[in-house]
Amino acid sequence: MMKTTIHSLTFTLLLSLLYACATSPDNTKTLHFVSCEGAQLLDTNKAALTLKGTNLGNWLVPEGYMFKTGQVNSPRKIDELLKEMIGPEKTDSFWLAHLEVYIQKKDIEYLKKIGCNHVRLPFHYKLFTNEPYLGTVDAGFAYTDKLIEWCKEAGLYVLLDMHCAPGGQTGDNIDDSYGYPYLFTDEAAKKQFVAIWHRIAEHYKNENTVVGYDLVNEPIAHYFKDDQAFLEKGLIEVYQRAIDTIRSTDTSHLIFVNGSMWSTNFEVFETPFKDNKIVYEFHKYWMPPVQKEIQDYVDFRDEHQVPIYVGETGENTDEWVMQFRTLLDSNAINWCFWPYKKMNNPKGIMNFEQPKAYESIVNYAAADRSSYKAIRSNRPDADSVQTALKGYLHNANLDNCYPNTGYCKGLGLF
Repeated sequence: MMKTTIHSLTFTLLLSLLYACATSPDNTKTLHFVSCEGAQLLDTNKAALTLKGTNLGNWLVPEGYMFKTGQVNSPRKIDELLKEMIGPEKTDSFWLAHLEVYIQKKDIEYLKKIGCNHVRLPFHYKLFTNEPYLGTVDAGFAYTDKLIEWCKEAGLYVLLDMHCAPGGQTGDNIDDSYGYPYLFTDEAAKKQFVAIWHRIAEHYKNENTVVGYDLVNEPIAHYFKDDQAFLEKGLIEVYQRAIDTIRSTDTSHLIFVNGSMWSTNFEVFETPFKDNKIVYEFHKYWMPPVQKEIQDYVDFRDEHQVPIYVGETGENTDEWVMQFRTLLDSNAINWCFWPYKKMNNPKGIMNFEQPKAYESIVNYAAADRSSYKAIRSNRPDADSVQTALKGYLHNANLDNCYPNTGYCKGLGLF
């Protein structure tokens, strides 16, 4: 308890100093549309830009490992878990509070002050539909507009990342799918995917705080090796359709395309797209932080003279983060580490305590829920769950968080 109190007091003092600087007129920075000149990103003043930032994970796309719910690990499964414990109305109320608390203006100001120049925003396609999601309906622009306004004031770019696509692009929990990447087989899913990106591009085509559109996160998991060629053909088709529809209304923004196989495989790009504002994205986790692990991406960049970007990495020790970030910088690679904030975990920029009452949620998530009888037998007391969720929201507020200083120093921040 004493440790937590000291963390809280120290961090509150730090925040007060950061806010004073963030609101100073001398701290303002005008952002410009970003373009490419060969492999280099440039703003419209032709100033070289290297993206360095973090992902706002677990905000618009809840993840089970960050909620500590184990195999209950996708947004719809977490939502179902909460509804079993406290009912639909209270679950929707929790999600609305989570959306207001988890990322706020002060989080963005903090990230600017420690040295980030952009954030990557994972979002669920349902936020831009009439399908209920996190207690909302068609609320995507409400939350992204608010974030973009905060980032505009702070001088941070925003990359919009469709983390969960119609039908699912990965076939695992991270895309909230049904266990297969149906985006590449179902025509209705493809049409919806393209229509949502057209709507987003139309809305943001004049917004220079948006650095670009990250079309789809980590397409095609390694589980589908037997279908890889077929699925990758569908991926390139979907990319081209999305690029064409975006360019029909927006010729200013960058478009980011992930490699296949969890965004690790650039062989899917037999030739670069015929568009001079495409950034090629890879993700790298849990490997030695050495040159050979990134050499294929560097070679692709140098051969085709196109920009590359590691959109996710991290989730490792402070020493690993330092070594890999230094490697990326030495290769002039744009980067964005995952994630910004997590509960009771030092492998990210920001940390917050897990409430004591939260064990009731953790235990129920691990319990038998295979039948209605099992749900009735194992469901915890609703009041204890409400107490746990209230504690979660309180602790997730930046005022009650504390930075993982070793991790931040590894990123070259502070």
